[in-house]
Amino acid sequence: MAEIVAMPKLGFDMAEGKLVRWVRSEGETVEKGQVLAEIETDKATVEVEAAASGVVRKHLVAEGTSVPVGSAIAIIGSPDEPLQETAPTMPTPTAAAKGAPPAKARASAATPPAAEKEPASEGDGRLPGGRRASPLARRLAAEKGVSLSAVPGSGPGGRVTRRDVEEVIGGGTPGLAPAAQTETVPLSRLRGLIGRRMTQAKQQIPHFYVTSEIDAAPLVSFREEINALLTEDHKISVNDLIVKAAALTLADFRNLNASIQGEEVVRHGAVNIGVAVALDDGLLTVVARDADRKPLHDLSQEIRDMVARARQGRVRPQDIEGSTFSVSNMGMFDVDHFIAIINPPEAAILAVGSVREVPVVREGQLAAGKRMKLTLSADHRVSDGVEAARFLQALRQVLEHPVRMIL
Repeated sequence: MAEIVAMPKLGFDMAEGKLVRWVRSEGETVEKGQVLAEIETDKATVEVEAAASGVVRKHLVAEGTSVPVGSAIAIIGSPDEPLQETAPTMPTPTAAAKGAPPAKARASAATPPAAEKEPASEGDGRLPGGRRASPLARRLAAEKGVSLSAVPGSGPGGRVTRRDVEEVIGGGTPGLAPAAQTETVPLSRLRGLIGRRMTQAKQQIPHFYVTSEIDAAPLVSFREEINALLTEDHKISVNDLIVKAAALTLADFRNLNASIQGEEVVRHGAVNIGVAVALDDGLLTVVARDADRKPLHDLSQEIRDMVARARQGRVRPQDIEGSTFSVSNMGMFDVDHFIAIINPPEAAILAVGSVREVPVVREGQLAAGKRMKLTLSADHRVSDGVEAARFLQALRQVLEHPVRMIL
């Protein structure tokens, strides 16, 4: 029986997707699980896999066409199977797909022209239009290719001074190249989505925040011992350990592994940790499913593979949907502490700072130690400060005794 392939829904707020490329042509055999097409959402380009084996009998959507979630995009069946005459017709591509040029960056200030040939210096340094400039200003402008007509004068009567030229060249420091011009560029789809979702989250979710500092020395030592036994491409990251520890801890804090649906709180049975990934034009969250139940090594490899696909713009649907709790780690950017915005419809997100070497007091003696700050952002409709504090206490126990992650 013919199988209808539909535009998948990737995320609760996805309304449509654009068919970017057909990987399998009409008449080509495809096996279940093989990539059939690539679609573009607000978040990323996603590979759509065939849900059944057979022959691609018909493409119902042209490349470059945006269609609503749930719309039929292809038919897979046996080679001689008759197709329904009522099968949807193929929509025409959008203007953008036909090769319409993208919006260009628009400069809000024209690039200064090359230095104009000015009259030889006179006693008052007069320029065309009656403006004046000092000899030093004229010489510097000529050397740096700056038009004096474009330099505001701060001297008496609007006279252009050397300092005025230096400010135009490099913010007041001689010898620097001219400052970059201001420009206006279109907001990317991903940045637009992030803006809409984060605005919604901050306006509609009553956030509260709890911060805790942990002793990170055992965690760092544990990671070093494990990685000494692994090859370079299989090493465990600090973030892998945090994801695993958070997943184990959430088993006892189901209000934080939850979602709001209308007037109900859905406490999820599965623990699917969303891991924030930095891309060139924003953040994308990939999802480590059943993170509490997977061995640490398998979890680390899964996250590594998803992050690589995300940065290549080739994520799969299951890579980015279904998270129940998120972790945002900025420790690799030398960030001491920050707070994260909850990713709706989730109820909480954990923000992770850098591991820092700091002075600590042990048994009354000053010593060097390693510390890391964690901040939980939570939805006050679902949880409260006491529960958040207890969660961080429990998480600290796992991170400060990391052998629990492999027991």
